Amino acid sequence: MDPVVIPILVATIVVVFLVASTVRIVPQARRYNIERFGRYRRTLQPGLNFVVPVADRVNTKLDVREQVYSSDPKPVITEDNLVVNIDTVLYYQITDPRAAAYEVADFLQAIDQLTVTTLRNVIGSMDLEGTLTSREEINARLRTVLDDATGKWGIRVNRVEIKAIDPPHTIKEAMEKQMRAERDKRAAILHAEGERQAKILTAEGTKQKDILEAQGTQQAMILRADGEAKAVELVFQAVHRNNADPKILAYKYLETLPHLAKSDNNTFWVIPGELTEAVRAVTSAFGDQSTMGLRASAQPEGTTTADADDASDEGGAAELEAGSSLSLDAAAAADEVAKQAAAVVSDAKAEAEAARAPQVPGRGQTSGD
Repeated sequence: MDPVVIPILVATIVVVFLVASTVRIVPQARRYNIERFGRYRRTLQPGLNFVVPVADRVNTKLDVREQVYSSDPKPVITEDNLVVNIDTVLYYQITDPRAAAYEVADFLQAIDQLTVTTLRNVIGSMDLEGTLTSREEINARLRTVLDDATGKWGIRVNRVEIKAIDPPHTIKEAMEKQMRAERDKRAAILHAEGERQAKILTAEGTKQKDILEAQGTQQAMILRADGEAKAVELVFQAVHRNNADPKILAYKYLETLPHLAKSDNNTFWVIPGELTEAVRAVTSAFGDQSTMGLRASAQPEGTTTADADDASDEGGAAELEAGSSLSLDAAAAADEVAKQAAAVVSDAKAEAEAARAPQVPGRGQTSGD
């Protein structure tokens, strides 16, 4: 090899090395701390930077984006002497790369220890229930203390969150029993309220039903009574308008008697006192008709009224005998009517006894006797 080429190659290598040592390219969101002969010189910003070869060197490379740091569970004693394990999550950001590199040896460890001591101070003034229900307050107090302490380290604490609070196992069991009892209590209360509402609604429905049924029954009774009243009024007006004979009324009275004993609920039957009056009216009716018939048959054909009057004296004895016979016939007719009425009454009583016999055994015989 030519002796001249070797020095050229060596010089080229040295130049390349010096150029490479002079140029520093910093990525975005990164910061490089430069030391010259062991002393802090400056912090390189993102982009193309030039340094003095051999004299300058990069000491630390820092990421200035917001970082997340999750600590391990730390035991903390509450005010009521219960040990709980608390996990925290820290959100921080480097604002001064020089201070973060030279003011503290390990800022993550320092932040972790500061978080533990602050937690013990804060939780030590709270009981277990307050610790479990006051996370926002604990987070705010932690953030205030950490932000004040880490400001000189070039770090800004944005947020501190409590990830988990784990009480002892026995406390967990007691809390679960308490929660189960509370849930059972709420369930029993809700069930009782439901039954109460159901009973109230049922009672209201029954009340409305009874009211509607009573109103319907009342309206039906009123309409039925109005109908019966109008029927009676029409019958009464028809009777008076047609001037019904008492004999017809007596006959209808006797005709209605058998219907009085047809009800299934009758246990005895009372013969009204007006029955004798009705029988007497019917008897008199038959007597009047018989007398009129005999008088008409006794008058000869072609005889005038005057002749009949003249003959009345002559036939006085005959009329007396005929009247006696007519009276006997009327009496016989009255006896026949009475027998028929008695037969009707007996049949009605028999029907009443037959209807009553299955309900009250033995009572029909006593009534019959």
